[in-house]
Amino acid sequence: MDDEQDIFNIEEDSEESLRLNPSQGAAIDRSNIQTLLNLIAARNPSQSGIIMGNSETLAATALASLLSADHDQELEGEFITDDENDDSEYQDDALDDEEENFYVTSRTGFTYTPSTIPQDAGVKLIKSGEFGRVGPKIKARKNNRNLATILNRHLTSPHPAVYKEDYAANIVPNSNGVIVANYDANIYTAQYSNDSSFFYTCSQDFRLHVYDTTAPPLPAMSRVDVAHDQPHTTMNLSRRIQGRHGRWTITDANLSPDNDRIIYSSITSTAYMCSTREDNPAQIPIPFHDSPGVHYGFWDSGPGSFGLFSCRFSADGNEIIAGGRGHIYVYDLLANKRSVKIMAHGDDVNSCCWADTSSGNVLVSASDDSYLKVWDRRSLGSSPKPSGVLIGHTEGITYVSAKGDGRYIVSNGKDQSMRLWDLRKMRSSGEYERTAHIEYGVPNFDYRYPSYPKPRYKAHPLDCSVMTYRGHSVLMTLIRCHFSPVETTGGQYLYSGSADGRIHIWSLDGTLVQVLDRTKTLPMHVDPSGVEYSRHPVRHNSSCVRDVSWSSEQPVIISAAWESSRHGSTLARHEWKGLSKMSNSLKDWEEKRRQEEEEITQGGRSSRIQQQRLRRLLMPGMYMMDDDDDEDM
Repeated sequence: MDDEQDIFNIEEDSEESLRLNPSQGAAIDRSNIQTLLNLIAARNPSQSGIIMGNSETLAATALASLLSADHDQELEGEFITDDENDDSEYQDDALDDEEENFYVTSRTGFTYTPSTIPQDAGVKLIKSGEFGRVGPKIKARKNNRNLATILNRHLTSPHPAVYKEDYAANIVPNSNGVIVANYDANIYTAQYSNDSSFFYTCSQDFRLHVYDTTAPPLPAMSRVDVAHDQPHTTMNLSRRIQGRHGRWTITDANLSPDNDRIIYSSITSTAYMCSTREDNPAQIPIPFHDSPGVHYGFWDSGPGSFGLFSCRFSADGNEIIAGGRGHIYVYDLLANKRSVKIMAHGDDVNSCCWADTSSGNVLVSASDDSYLKVWDRRSLGSSPKPSGVLIGHTEGITYVSAKGDGRYIVSNGKDQSMRLWDLRKMRSSGEYERTAHIEYGVPNFDYRYPSYPKPRYKAHPLDCSVMTYRGHSVLMTLIRCHFSPVETTGGQYLYSGSADGRIHIWSLDGTLVQVLDRTKTLPMHVDPSGVEYSRHPVRHNSSCVRDVSWSSEQPVIISAAWESSRHGSTLARHEWKGLSKMSNSLKDWEEKRRQEEEEITQGGRSSRIQQQRLRRLLMPGMYMMDDDDDEDM
């Protein structure tokens, strides 16, 4: 805004909107003024009525208040609404203050309260059998499992068959973790390989690191003993790769199914692929622009150039899907050419994926326009429209991840929600087109700043998601979310990073089952598998957990967090802890057992159920189960 146009009288037009009248100057930057008013309203709603006086003074006061504000206090009051589309039949689902509760975090102005009770739709999914074996889940919901009994029964049966899910489905990582690596740059991708034998990262300094997770951890070294271009880590570094420099950062990376190749993208139209088995491997360009024979140089700024924000190998490793400025692409590595180009969205495609691990025909794109679109390559020749649209988010989508069965996907949205989708329940292109012009998000909201105003709508009126999960903070960067491993949990948990420095884990039924706090993560010299001692949150350390990955072999999560206090990133290892995570010591449990034995002896009761209760006192890893319910469902 020009200095000559900085004085405005702001008058009240109605109880629900504000109108700006210029007292001098010509053109008005209404977008910037509206943004400032939204910030004023979000910070101190009592000032959102009639505001008089010199706007320069008001702006300075408001910005100073915002910068120095204590965001932990409660925010109340009315918020600015936009009535431009009041004539639409789809404007009926405005958020009712009494329908949704909010709680305040250090990072966000408002965050939805996570669910504490199971939701019917989620319970139905658990019992459907589409997320793994039904029996272990039902017994766990009744708190009705005994791990030792299950293993003993299966191993001593005439035909022993132990399913990994039987004993691992309900063992959820529950520790705040131990630092296992320090980076000087921000990490953008941090994931296990498909078989969890490797862990790989990509960072803003255009370096990729591949770790061997099958090797034992290394002793912690002093930071001064580590080379300046190496991460300070206790993990076994298998390969360090210097990537080809692009714009700003490596935006995404993906390891091939055979773990032999890695592909990475930047904010250019060329991705690169290299070997993970060689030192200083050759960087093979994968051009997605329209003129693959032309190399545009460092900034890749020639005709048709664009940025890529996402890239993924297909299940057979022969194709790559990538998404960028409104488009998604498929590159055929065998034919060495781009095979698919789809004008998918009117805004950036932040993430894309394959819907299944078999055919590779169904593609999913997620965009800043708040929609996910599903594309079938077999029908693209006859129609440029998507096979269906997944509608529900009211703000841009940061990430999409597929379960791999061709049915279910999960997405993170800047509307501070994670949604589960069933591709069989998507909206048609016609339904999408009737509402595509209507904005349901917060006007002028920018997710890169640590504040989310109270929204006007909790969901799109045509919401077709199966489940919605809340409680985390999707701000500052493109926060990622995933399904838990199918091999061990049947995919019955969903988990996400968060801008408030926490890892949130939800059950499929909608309840928040675990929150891991990175501000309480222990230093590197601590044994990740040892007893977790309590630690107060680190003061003045504001972490943002961008990516998280759950091992398919053991109950371990590794999280990647941006650390504001040290201007870099850290990897933390979160394990499942047993007795060390309980508030009682072993002596306490023994004393409890002795007291219950005395009660039964004195009362002369020795029923079967009471004896079972003595034998199966609930301890970490011991899930109660009646003998009558031993048979698997």
